[in-house]
Amino acid sequence: MRAILPALLIGAVAAAACSRPSTAQPTSAASQPAAAPASTSTSTAAAAALAASLSGPARDKAMLAFDAPERVQMNYIPIVRAGVPLNELAEGQQAHAWSLLRAGLSETGFATARGIVNLEDTLRDLEQSQGVANYMRRQPGLYYTALFGTPGADAAWGWRFEGHHLSVNVTHAGAEGEIVAPLFMGSNPAKVPSGPKAGLRILAAEEDAARALLTLFDEAQKARVVIAPETTNDIVSKNLPKVEPMQFAGLAVKDMTAPQQKQLRALLDVYASRLPAAQKASQLARMEKAGFNTLHFAWAGGTAVGQKHYYRIHGPTLLVEYDNSQNDGNHVHSVWRDLQHDYGGDLLRKHLATHKH
Repeated sequence: MRAILPALLIGAVAAAACSRPSTAQPTSAASQPAAAPASTSTSTAAAAALAASLSGPARDKAMLAFDAPERVQMNYIPIVRAGVPLNELAEGQQAHAWSLLRAGLSETGFATARGIVNLEDTLRDLEQSQGVANYMRRQPGLYYTALFGTPGADAAWGWRFEGHHLSVNVTHAGAEGEIVAPLFMGSNPAKVPSGPKAGLRILAAEEDAARALLTLFDEAQKARVVIAPETTNDIVSKNLPKVEPMQFAGLAVKDMTAPQQKQLRALLDVYASRLPAAQKASQLARMEKAGFNTLHFAWAGGTAVGQKHYYRIHGPTLLVEYDNSQNDGNHVHSVWRDLQHDYGGDLLRKHLATHKH
């Protein structure tokens, strides 16, 4: 494992030790164009409707201060978390929670999210058959909705829909627009091995598009793309509120052929298409402005289907990570991180600098 660390792990020590000018993502708002303002009316209305439907303990759990530390504490393990779980909501309140989630994702993203939530039933049945003691923690009802601050078109506020293997984080920064990031999606199992849903792969496109790209590289390119023979058993960025500086690794887009670049765009689109149309356009526009040619694609682990593997797409404005290491390579974690605007980031700072809250 020691040989893997320089290539995969991140942190200030590695960044400080580098004698060359840093290639880590810029953090200055001036260094990149601002995100295009996006319409927040749909999610604002959905959040307001949910808030109005709540009372008593459910409202106390769901409604948190905007500056609550939990707002930037994404988790993708089965734990009790901030917010109110679906299984403590009445049917109408659940409908409002689902409407809010739909407002934060594209139709494709929402369908994937629903599939992830529903997969909890399959995982519970599998773990029960395997004799896992705490299999009952796998419940679709244990996905939580939290509202941070008061929903309003001109206000700074946010919301999160989160449970095991799904974390959708949305921050509204008034007139500056909104940001959907970080966005985590996972799948356990990655491929259902048996039962009524045998063969189901919730995150199939994320693996298949990456493998299609990998097959296009010649041996010399692949030697640069594959940065380690083993994975670190999870996404490298973990659930940190802010991604730590990371050196670019793997093969740069500028060193790819036109067909390879086209397939990388297709892979990137798998992730970007989870976002609402305005969000997708805004985040990809900033990526293009920073330079598509500066993106790097890296792979770790085995290259054969079924082997543990990891890949990432990394550029000045974004980080996409995918890991399928756990459960002997049948357990996916994937994440979209906006390196400037996670949890509001630069957009939120700009809004708060000009508005009193």
